[in-house]
Order: sequence, then C-alpha cells, then structure tokens
Amino acid sequence: MAEAITLHIEGMTCTSCAEHVQQALKNVPGVRSASVSYTQRQAEIEADAGVSVAPLVAAVDTLGFRARLADTPNKPACLLNKALGWLGGETKHEGGEPALHVAVIGSGGAAMAAALKAGELGARVTLIERGTIGGTCVNVGCVPSKIMIRAAHIAHLRRESPFDDGLPAVAPAVLRDRLLAQQQGRVEELRHAKYEGILASTPAITLLRGEARFKDARTLTVATADGCTRGVRFDRCLIATGASPAVPPIPGLKDTPYWTSTEALASDTLPERLAVIGSSVVAVELAQAFARLGSQVTILARSTLFFREEPAIGEAVTVAFRAEGIEVLDHTQASNVAYADEQFVLTTAHGELRADKLLVATGRAPNTRDLNLEAAGVEINAQGAIVIDKRMTTRAPHIYAAGDCTDQPQFVYVAAAAGTRAAINMTGGDAALDLTAMPAVVFTDPQVATVGYSEAEAHHDGIKTDSRTLTLDNVPRALTNFDTRGFIKLVADTGSGRLIGVQAVAPEAGELIQTAALAIRHRMTVQELADQLFPYLTMVEGLKLAAQTFNKDVKQLSCCAG
Repeated sequence: MAEAITLHIEGMTCTSCAEHVQQALKNVPGVRSASVSYTQRQAEIEADAGVSVAPLVAAVDTLGFRARLADTPNKPACLLNKALGWLGGETKHEGGEPALHVAVIGSGGAAMAAALKAGELGARVTLIERGTIGGTCVNVGCVPSKIMIRAAHIAHLRRESPFDDGLPAVAPAVLRDRLLAQQQGRVEELRHAKYEGILASTPAITLLRGEARFKDARTLTVATADGCTRGVRFDRCLIATGASPAVPPIPGLKDTPYWTSTEALASDTLPERLAVIGSSVVAVELAQAFARLGSQVTILARSTLFFREEPAIGEAVTVAFRAEGIEVLDHTQASNVAYADEQFVLTTAHGELRADKLLVATGRAPNTRDLNLEAAGVEINAQGAIVIDKRMTTRAPHIYAAGDCTDQPQFVYVAAAAGTRAAINMTGGDAALDLTAMPAVVFTDPQVATVGYSEAEAHHDGIKTDSRTLTLDNVPRALTNFDTRGFIKLVADTGSGRLIGVQAVAPEAGELIQTAALAIRHRMTVQELADQLFPYLTMVEGLKLAAQTFNKDVKQLSCCAG
C-alpha cells in the first residue's frame, strides 16, 4: 500500500534546485515517485506505507533547503516530527540515533570509496562534483593512458620484435582517430559502470553537481552551473578533490597552445615532432607511447629520468628509449618557449628545439586553491597539499581528506584505500593507512616497478643494507622472450636479513612487484624468499633467483634449480 505525502520546500531559487530536490527525494528508501515544482514550492511524494517524514526532510535539508508538511503551515517538519517521536527530522538508525551526514567533495577514487563505505556504515552522504563524474583516473588518467600505451605497444611489436627473422615485421597504418574512439568508448563504459551507475543505484548517496567552498567549519556553499547557490551542512566532511597538471613558470609558455596530459590523451592526430618537458611518470609513459605510434619525440629532463629513484632505473630506461629512437636530453631545461607558424620553439642552453606539439608533464598540483580551506581550519603545506595524519584527519578533527589533494603518494589505489579508511574513521571506527609496502608501477616498456626502500632511502633512515642486482640475462623467462632488458634488485636489512625493498626494470615488471610487496609485508628474509616455489618460466621467478644470489652464483645453477 502506498501513501501520498506533500512537502512545502523553502529556499529554492530555480528549476534546477527543484530537480536536485526531486532526485534526492527519489533516493530515499521507500519512495516510489517524487515530483517537485519550483513555482509552487511543493513536493508531491508517493511512498510505501510507514515511510516517515524524517528521512524526506533530511534529504531536503542535506541540499541546504527547508521542508515542512504542506498541511502544517506554521510548524516546520522537524517540530512535527519531534511531536511524533522523531528527532530533528533526521534519518535514524534502527537504534534510534540520528544518522551522520557526511559531505564528500569530489567523485574520483577516494571520494567514491569513501561515499560507498560511509553509506554502508549507515551515514547519509552528499557527494559534490563540479565536473565530470569519476575524477582523473577513469576520465583523463590511468584508463585512457594505459589504453593508449597498450595500443602503442602493439604497434611497436608489429613494426619490430625479437622474432622478426621468422615473423617478418610489417609497419602498421596508425589510425589515431579510430584508436581514440575505441579508447574513449571504454572510458565512458567504465565511468558509467563504476561511478555513474553506482551513484544512481545507491539511495544513501545524494549527488549534488556544483563547486563547493567552505563557508565555515560545518557548512559548504555549492555554486551550480545555472547560477544557484545552496548551503550544505555536515557532521563530517571528506575533501577528495584530486590534482591537476602543474605548469612550470617558463617564460612564454602560458601564451602557447601547449598540451598537458589531458589534451595529449584526447588528441585525434599524431604530431610529426613532439617535445616533452618533464621526467615524471606521465612524461615518460606518454613520450614512449607517442614515439611508438609514429611521432619523433624529444624529452627535456631537468635532471635525469627517474632522478628520485635508484640510479640504475633511470639509466636502464634511458638506454631503452634511445634504442627506440627517442631523444633524451638529460640536464636540459627550456629557458623560453615561443609559438609561431604552427610550431613551438624551445630555447635551451644547447640551442633551439623545434616541435609541432609540446607536452608539459612536470607533475600534478593539488586542487585546493578554491576551497576556502582557511574558513574550515584545514592546513595545507607549501605545495598546496592538505596535511593529514595516518587516519586521514586534517587539523580540523571532523574534516578528513584523501587522494591526490593531500600529501599522500599520488596513486589511485592509495586514494581509494585512504577514502575507505577515512569513511570508517568518520563513522566512529579506527583505521590507518600503512604505506610501508606500497608498490608502484610505471607503464613504460620495460616497465619500472618498486616497493619499499631503495638503498639510499634505507641509509638515510640509518638502516645498514645488503643488496644484490640480477640482470635479466639470468632469468629464463627473459631469455626465452629474447628480451633481457633490465634488472631486479633486492635490498635487505643487514642485521636481520629481512627483505626491505625491491626495484625492477623489466617487461611486465608490474606483474611481479606485488609478490615482492607481500614478502616485505610478511617480513620475509631473502633466504625465505629464495626457498619459495616459483613457477618456472615466469618473470616473477626472477625474485627467487635474485634472492638466491645472496648466497650463490645463479649462473652455476641448472635452469630450474630449486
């Protein structure tokens, strides 16, 4: 049996407001239909018998509007609810306590993980997004870049492989517009499946589109594209606004049509000559992808490739890039950038460099500038990143942050893990994020994969180390692939023999690094790793072989010696 409920809504300023209220009411469990009129300031609701007014009023209140039953003009619904035994017109748990209201700013990996977990734990969630649902990873980051990189890898194998004598290579025709359509089709599919569809089917989460700013430590103001502004009051708030490409202050650069990774991934054409400023993960991944699809690529690295990592990593990748015809200019900076006659002119200490397109990939800056964080008492560091503790709490104890807008490592899996833990903590739990065995992968070819300490980092922390490096000409899988580019390095604590770090440059290195992460997490010694059974003719077997080098010469072993 259904019953009709009519609410009077105050505070709506446009038809868009009415649409937001209508959607929020439809998301309330037990509501069969809802129709909201801006001109009449009224909502007509059909709901299952027994559905209380409390969650309906709470849904409207979440959006910054006020609601009362239409037939009680002088009594707000919250007062009527109190008379009927409800508390403050809020959604309530089974135990009678009012549900916590959590505001989440953003809709990427951290935001979605937090919103879903908070809803699962009984909170009412308002998720606020100013742009495209899904954040960086699915839209303009991980997903499209890895699709492009994979396509470029296939193009490279068709053009050149270790088996060309028996499988003569044929250079492919690269139809970038069709590759882009395939790429964006998968992006849209995943965005709908993993973000839009989930939001639409989760009643605990109300989506509010607009740009959020803190009014004070308990209130957000949200400006929507249609010119409306509404307030959102919250008990807890998660800031998960991500990051955007950082652009260096090179004279002349801002006056040119340079690319960031966003424009590069969306381009339906391939430049004949591409210059890349930067040596970040994004810089090297996209540089190689464009080169393999047919562009002549030059990388300008302020220092060297991967200069913050184990030195052998940058050296190995540089050798691999140069072997493919990618020009890597170490210790090179552009002092000026100009654009004329449809080409870029970069001035360097070594002369001028000309290119048809310029990709600037010098890192990513946190999206925190427009949030008015000072009003909420949230602290940022010199780079604009929100400072948080291991529980994802900011200086304001009821405001949390996670993902690329914080001082955490900028990886989507870190963001999602942090978002989940933040939601647990916001709803009364106690969860921390341990990054001591955080694996990282760079999707170049060969790939770069790391976890734990490098030797330099260990020494900086006062740890004495014993290390071994195994070149891939000692790994049977690499030998049978006729591709022995790279190495696997293990770093152990001298006193205990425990494995504390692994660095690898190898084809598919990303597929072996999680095994290393688990070994570190479970405090295995290198001898215990050496004693494990690894399947023969897998790349991950290289971890066992590298561990065996601590006590023996693996060149003297049979091919599958245990």
